[in-house]
Amino acid sequence: MVRSDADHVWHENQAVPPHKPGMYCQSRYLTMRDGIRIAVNLYLPTHRPAGARMPAIINQTRYYRAMELRQPARAAMRGKPFHHIPSTVACRRRFVGAGYAWVDVDVRGSGASFGHRVCEWSPDEIRDGAEVVDWIIRQPWSDGAVGALGSSYSGGAAELLLVNRHPAVRAVAPRFSPFDAYSDIAFPGGVRARWFTETWGRYNAALDRNAPWDAAGWWVRLFVTGVQPVDGDRDRSLRAQAIAAHDANYDIHRQAESLSFRDDVAPSDPYHRAGEEAPPLIGNPIDEAGSINLFSPHNYWRDVEASGAAVYSYSGWFDGAYAHSAIKRFHTVSTPVHRLILGPWSHGGGWHIEPFRAPAKSTFDHEGELLRFFDEHLGQRNSGLASEPRVRYFTMGEGRWKAASTWPPAATTRRFYLASGRMLTDAAPQDDRAADEYRVDVTAGTGEHSRWRTQVAIGEAVRYPERSGADRKLLTYTSAPLVSPLEVTGHPMVTLFVSSTADDANLFVYLEDVDTRGRIAYVTEGLLRAACRPISALPPPYRQDVPYRTFNRGDAKPLIAHEITELTFDLVPTSYLVRGGHRLRIAIAGADASHFAVADGTPPTLAVHRGRLHASHIDLPVVMPA
Repeated sequence: MVRSDADHVWHENQAVPPHKPGMYCQSRYLTMRDGIRIAVNLYLPTHRPAGARMPAIINQTRYYRAMELRQPARAAMRGKPFHHIPSTVACRRRFVGAGYAWVDVDVRGSGASFGHRVCEWSPDEIRDGAEVVDWIIRQPWSDGAVGALGSSYSGGAAELLLVNRHPAVRAVAPRFSPFDAYSDIAFPGGVRARWFTETWGRYNAALDRNAPWDAAGWWVRLFVTGVQPVDGDRDRSLRAQAIAAHDANYDIHRQAESLSFRDDVAPSDPYHRAGEEAPPLIGNPIDEAGSINLFSPHNYWRDVEASGAAVYSYSGWFDGAYAHSAIKRFHTVSTPVHRLILGPWSHGGGWHIEPFRAPAKSTFDHEGELLRFFDEHLGQRNSGLASEPRVRYFTMGEGRWKAASTWPPAATTRRFYLASGRMLTDAAPQDDRAADEYRVDVTAGTGEHSRWRTQVAIGEAVRYPERSGADRKLLTYTSAPLVSPLEVTGHPMVTLFVSSTADDANLFVYLEDVDTRGRIAYVTEGLLRAACRPISALPPPYRQDVPYRTFNRGDAKPLIAHEITELTFDLVPTSYLVRGGHRLRIAIAGADASHFAVADGTPPTLAVHRGRLHASHIDLPVVMPA
């Protein structure tokens, strides 16, 4: 039986065999078409019958396929690789125990692999994935079927592996990973995520110089020498050569700081330099403009779809904006079998997060769920997955898993207006004109354990402190107590009529739950850079239940000082039950200094209009009780 965090059974999983202990590892270099050597670890089950063939799972990582322990710990491990990402260890053990081969890869320009990095998921890196698959299917143990999975960077690598349209790759599970790199992680709502790029860049730079202790803490140096060398590299000379090549890796944060709009080109981008012949791209991108599109999975949806592989989009409600990534992927890529799961998780799925609850270690059987998916599509066994609904989501506050044939589930829209007395009401305003002024507090923030930090602080839980103190810096509107419970499932949409003393502004809107004791809990949020507000026609085949914006420089539109402007944008999707007697609150900010870039100069003063002519409001997707 597979159980969720809430101990709610949604299926009997008799097709997943019990774990059979025992695996052995081989490490080696594979030489790519251009002579670059890529380090791989191959894991095979020790219980494999002689001559038996099996499918393989490939996990391509930017964060070391394994680390090397110092003595005497290395001797105690008997030469076995040491892994610092527990979720990968658990998944590998489960799959190998179920009769799969597993291949971990240090992607080009990282770990013990040679080469250097010009961007994330570069065209050359994507091509490398196909050559690793070629090597896999030539092995005597291979049955010719390959799947790919991974979380975060590895999830993006799994998805982009399909750009090669390799016939052996039949299923992928991109977990907790971006679909649109611009709007999902680097510039949500067009607002620069400065903390993320700076912190992630510093972490990656430490790995690239083989000094993980510079990122994780000095004590790590007591136990590890850095990335695991390949078998036979006894004097570590090959590892040293590979690490030396990483000196040419690009600076992630500096490149991000050089960008502002989606179609901007970074000075260091070798694929878009004026007057130079660019290296060849790969696949069939929908848009070759801009540096960030180069490595954004959404730009290659046609190749992913044409691959014919099954896709499992997998994320959590508190995983930055990656819940929306999974949804956009699910809507856009019409593979033969595309599944979607959205749970009460932060990045990686290790923590169960809900408003008004302390974070708890997740008890969800992630490995079992993934094993069922790959069993179904790599020919191992019939797991019964095909007969189940394609969408599973967890409703927080209610503590229940639910199913649907698509996303979002059927809902009605309930509108709440911003009203006088800082109230939130379902009655439309009667006054022609009314507004509340708010001088932006540039010290406002959401703290050190928010949804926007979980992608780097992967082992830590998302925690939002009680919001009374934070809300004193914001402009808030609170409803009367709800007569009955209200389930918000889908994409809340906010419309604000705003005037400003500046020609641009960042708007943050928080949806909060105020309980009967007056405690305030964070539910979800949305953000928008006002200059990026123009809404564009949705290009085919995208299907979104939210406004579409290009975020291109040519489409930007500065504010005109003191002129009323309509801003309509979505909040990060959620599924949450607000209990009867609780009150809803909308909190409006002009900055989140904990995570996002704050404009220089005098903080602007905003006027949020709420009269009949400019009725600011929020639309909540409300699911009626079954």
